[in-house]
Amino acid sequence: MKIYHNPRCMKSRQTLALIEEAGIQPEIIKYLENVPSREDLLDILMKLNLKPADILRKGEPAYKEIIKGKSFGEEELIQIMIENPKLIERPIVIRGNKAVLGRPPENVKDLF
Repeated sequence: MKIYHNPRCMKSRQTLALIEEAGIQPEIIKYLENVPSREDLLDILMKLNLKPADILRKGEPAYKEIIKGKSFGEEELIQIMIENPKLIERPIVIRGNKAVLGRPPENVKDLF
């Protein structure tokens, strides 16, 4: 199991706690420091069954500055997320070929 984690985010910390309480020691990827590659993001999106726009944090200042009110294709959004990883919704938990967004944190139980 992997978690794309931001330790400063309460939902991310709560999701990690649920995983650890289940006796699982996940691989923790601090995605703001180790930004996912294009290939990683495409793999994550496939496992989530979502599109790039579905995992954007719309409340982030960068969203308002870069994206809001403009039209971008999926490849462009992926590049924007790589350049601005704070825009990637968190946490994302992956186990095998399945993934969930930890919002709410209890979503992770679908992977146990």
